[in-house]
Amino acid sequence: MLSRVADSLYWMSRYLERAEHTSRIINVNLNLMLDQSPAAPSERWSRVLQALRADAPEAGEDDARGITHTLAFNAGNPSSVVSCIAAARENARQIREMISSEMWETINGLYLQVKRSRFDEVWETGAYPFFSQVIQGSTMFQGVTDSTMSRGEGWQFIQAGRYLERGILIVDQLDAYYEEFTPGTPAESLHENYLEWVGLLKSFTAFEAYCKTHGADPRHDHVIEFLLLDDHFPHSAHFSVKRLHGALEAINGFAGGRNSSELLRISGRVRSTLDYLDLPELLRGGLRPYLGQISRQHAQIHDIIHRVYLAYPVESAITWA
Repeated sequence: MLSRVADSLYWMSRYLERAEHTSRIINVNLNLMLDQSPAAPSERWSRVLQALRADAPEAGEDDARGITHTLAFNAGNPSSVVSCIAAARENARQIREMISSEMWETINGLYLQVKRSRFDEVWETGAYPFFSQVIQGSTMFQGVTDSTMSRGEGWQFIQAGRYLERGILIVDQLDAYYEEFTPGTPAESLHENYLEWVGLLKSFTAFEAYCKTHGADPRHDHVIEFLLLDDHFPHSAHFSVKRLHGALEAINGFAGGRNSSELLRISGRVRSTLDYLDLPELLRGGLRPYLGQISRQHAQIHDIIHRVYLAYPVESAITWA
């Protein structure tokens, strides 16, 4: 597969995953504003910005409305929802011959729906329909992709992009909640933060799945265990790393083992640590250093994917193709 095709498939998938997650976390936090705790809204939006690695808007625009505009509708922000969907659609347009017509129709339809939306109207009438539209459109695209695309090399690059981006987003958001996960937090504080745990779980569509496993009263150690270590839930770090490693192994097979031993070694190391991680020991030793390590390893994985598969010389591309 030519590097330009692999690059477009990989980034198309990453951009859609980012748009879906950003939509979900904004939607959840707008709903949590119904809680009237005076300090809660500013703390929550600060965490949202940290989790998405976004700069705070200028003074006067750093309220819920201003932050929502920055993260969702600001075309000048390359990580905003509208920018991500536009970028995903552009990558899909460049490789229309490599994806199914159903995939193109789905992503193009989502792009047109979002393009017609105006922030002032969305904010005045309620943002839930807009963000639900983005989430459903992204989910539909994943379903259409899995239903209409051969499980070949291109499909594997889509999986690699999706699960690398998902893993990064999970780790970043858990890191943003680090203070709440710090050992020794008073029990009464944990009780007061019930809505924060619910919001964190809902940011990954995990609340109902969590309740079926641990019950309806979120505990900080159970929340971190579920989102970090559960290898059956699709929006956990463990599940994402497992799927990412599987996609990279498949790509390695299609490429004939081309210079990817380092890539598989790093992704396999991340998976192994999550396979055998002792949560109580981790919480005693500190969660943030471990999350930082996973974050750095995700960055390494992206850098190697880019170097090995997406940015190698034309002569190599002709030989490999």
